[in-house]
Amino acid sequence: MQIAIGSDHAGLKLKNAVISYLSELGHDYKDFGTYDTNSVDYPDIGRTVSTAVAEKKFDLGILICSTGVGMCITANKVRGIRAALCHDTFAAARAREHTDCNILCMGEWCIGQGIGRAIVKAFLDAEFVGGRHARRLEKIQDLEIE
Repeated sequence: MQIAIGSDHAGLKLKNAVISYLSELGHDYKDFGTYDTNSVDYPDIGRTVSTAVAEKKFDLGILICSTGVGMCITANKVRGIRAALCHDTFAAARAREHTDCNILCMGEWCIGQGIGRAIVKAFLDAEFVGGRHARRLEKIQDLEIE
């Protein structure tokens, strides 16, 4: 699987741990930054990762900041993106299964690296189940056209 990943300075440690885990799992990834603890604006990185996923250059994306909220708001402004803020494995799996989310957002200040790894695994392992959820997803996609 091809994963686009990025963080701001407040999510750098968790991002680096997730990158290591993606390598362990055998996934390809591209790190869109940031690469050090100098302050950056999360919307810049969030937009770059989200655009790459929306353009189908990557299968999925992962965005990390202090709480995950800013990255999630940013990602969901990009047409074709369905980003979910997840701080547990149940939400991560459901984000893929029920709403076919294509970007996972997490907050480094909210979770540890161990749970972060588990959340990533749950997100990557889950698949959209379709059925009644497909009808709901179409209604969400219609909002982008209005």
